[in-house]
Amino acid sequence: MLNLIFVFAIIIAFVFYFYFKTRQFRSTLPIAKNWYKSKANVGLGAFILLFALNQAYLFPGTYTFIIVAILVVLGIFVVIENVKKVRHYGQYVKEEFRINQ
Repeated sequence: MLNLIFVFAIIIAFVFYFYFKTRQFRSTLPIAKNWYKSKANVGLGAFILLFALNQAYLFPGTYTFIIVAILVVLGIFVVIENVKKVRHYGQYVKEEFRINQ
């Protein structure tokens, strides 16, 4: 059951990444592009984190836990850094939309 929850969350994280990556490519405004890129990277970090946790659940072993630890640290770092960027760019996105439209 836990595996199904992980798989569902991994799919949601990938869809989140793909959606905002597409929005990034379609946007012409530079701050909005960076905002969408940061949001996409939050999804990517969540994907890495959830994938690592799923692997730890499916294949418990010493080498697996070493690799999972590296991926968890990487995933958490990517999520935290990009949440900071989303907050930073989010302050300016509405103003950029208002100015350019």
